[in-house]
Amino acid sequence: MSARRTPWRPAKAGIQMWVALLLATLSAFADAAGWSDYGNDAGGRRYSDAAQVRPDNVDGLRRQWLYRTGDLARRPAALMRSVKFETTPILAGDKLVFCSSFNEIVALDPGTGAQAWRYDPHVATDLRPANRYNCRGVAQWRDPAAPADAPCALRILSATVDARLLAVDARSGIACAGFGNDGQVRIDVGALDRPGELQVSSAPVVAGGVVIVGSAIGDNQRVHAPSGRVRAFDARSGVLRWQWDPLGPGSAAGAANVWAPMSVDEARGLVFLPTSSPSPDFYGGLRPGANRHADSVVALHAADGTLAWAFQIVKHDVWDYDVAAQPTLTTLAVDGRPRDVVVQATKQGLVFVLDRDTGQPVFPVEERAVPQRGAPGEQLSPTQTFPADMPALVPSTLRAEDSFGFTFFDRGACRDKIAALRNDGLYTPPSEQGTLVYPFTGGGVNWGGVAVDPAGIVYVNTSRAVHAVRLVARADYAAFRAAHAGKEVSPQAGTPFGMLRDLVVSPFGAPCNPPPWGTIAALDLNSRRILWQEPLGTTEDLLPLGIALHTGTPNFGGPVATAGGLVFIGAAMDRYLRAFDAKTGAELWRGRLPAAGMATPMTYVWQGRQYIVVAAGGHG
Repeated sequence: MSARRTPWRPAKAGIQMWVALLLATLSAFADAAGWSDYGNDAGGRRYSDAAQVRPDNVDGLRRQWLYRTGDLARRPAALMRSVKFETTPILAGDKLVFCSSFNEIVALDPGTGAQAWRYDPHVATDLRPANRYNCRGVAQWRDPAAPADAPCALRILSATVDARLLAVDARSGIACAGFGNDGQVRIDVGALDRPGELQVSSAPVVAGGVVIVGSAIGDNQRVHAPSGRVRAFDARSGVLRWQWDPLGPGSAAGAANVWAPMSVDEARGLVFLPTSSPSPDFYGGLRPGANRHADSVVALHAADGTLAWAFQIVKHDVWDYDVAAQPTLTTLAVDGRPRDVVVQATKQGLVFVLDRDTGQPVFPVEERAVPQRGAPGEQLSPTQTFPADMPALVPSTLRAEDSFGFTFFDRGACRDKIAALRNDGLYTPPSEQGTLVYPFTGGGVNWGGVAVDPAGIVYVNTSRAVHAVRLVARADYAAFRAAHAGKEVSPQAGTPFGMLRDLVVSPFGAPCNPPPWGTIAALDLNSRRILWQEPLGTTEDLLPLGIALHTGTPNFGGPVATAGGLVFIGAAMDRYLRAFDAKTGAELWRGRLPAAGMATPMTYVWQGRQYIVVAAGGHG
């Protein structure tokens, strides 16, 4: 978290590997439960009917197999510093399928972890990708017109860091010859500022025979960043079917892209998009207005890409408060009747519940005045939208006197750092003085999203840390960048200001806000109250001598809830997969991983046994 070596900076990214766990004493005649999509179902609920592992037997979990991608051993160390391992596999036919950080598609035996096949698209390794080398998942599609045993009747679809869409046979891993050019479609992304400025990192989704992909685009480089358009291709042929640009034609800005996971309601023919901020993140003077459809939940008709509805969460975003979590589709009992809804958690720690047909809020929302006096030329929205009675998952105010430190010395240093920043609460605009952004731009809730059980209980992990964002006048930018080597200093070319974004940490490298720095919680959507909340993660793998303070840690990855009454999650900066009691929040079990598991786990039943799988690749 700091340019210098501190206890909060890991010594080395962990070896990338798969770890699978099962309860080895269970009956071989249990009901089947699969995991067909990135979030288990197309609506991303991350809830499994698997119920073999329960609070009363979870301590019987043991590691059964592991699979190494081999990247750490065969790739240069310098390249591996540009890698994330955030993948979640799916169960496709009789294979467990996932993608590596370098977009290799791998199929394993679900019971033994033995490799069945591996497809390498040979992505370029000389890029500077927007979101590092990273692939969060794959999708599957069964061709209804093909005989079940025909090649590519069941195909795996994935997209790459160098903007290609891939289709391979789920049984053999051989490229689907009838899809694009020998199983690959090169996405037309237009002119890029650098190789890798646009990539695809999240899994595609499939609806009505079309495969839909978003994109990740480099932040804060220029006003005229690449378009954030979403693209749909024929799942059989790879032919482009439609494109949709969140900002519309003629926009002065780019991006507002969909880098986070999408969701699908096949029956309604809708695809749900979480859109991001327009470019650049921290200065909007050249993109006046609300920048409609940026920072929104958007529903499109999957057949043709036309707009069904949109609900904007942040107007005229200058805080990098993307809608980063997958829109989660579930059904709630509202006024005694079932109602299909979209649950959207945000980086600000807010939770919105929207009607799936109209996008209208199911529970009340309100407009609240937010801080003004932006940078010269800025035109801020006077209000932002808040849930009226849904509790926030994280705090959004921090005073200097609330600063944290392990000692009087570092607490004082944190107090001074906080006091020096402009700090008027949530949505304080970026400034040349430097502005406190809390929650930081990593969340609250990030791409790990939420899990929702049939009773309408949301299980969600959050991070609690602080960013300082400073605008730098164009005339001073070059000298400022040189003086802050090793920090995130970006040009925002075409605007009057460059920017600095930095974590607000103590001289020891710990966050300056009070712990917990990461939590997991249960939120009852029906009663709109938090049922329980617990720290997530310890300092065991961060502090000398394995000192394990139960402070929680910033975290990435999401939870999985099961019918067995458990919530499984990795995500934290220590090396554990954990199981929490879904009713009480008590941590019932933890399994040691070879590296931090900063990916969302998944679970399935195979040949009568329940497995829990997580990608463990460490963090930077």
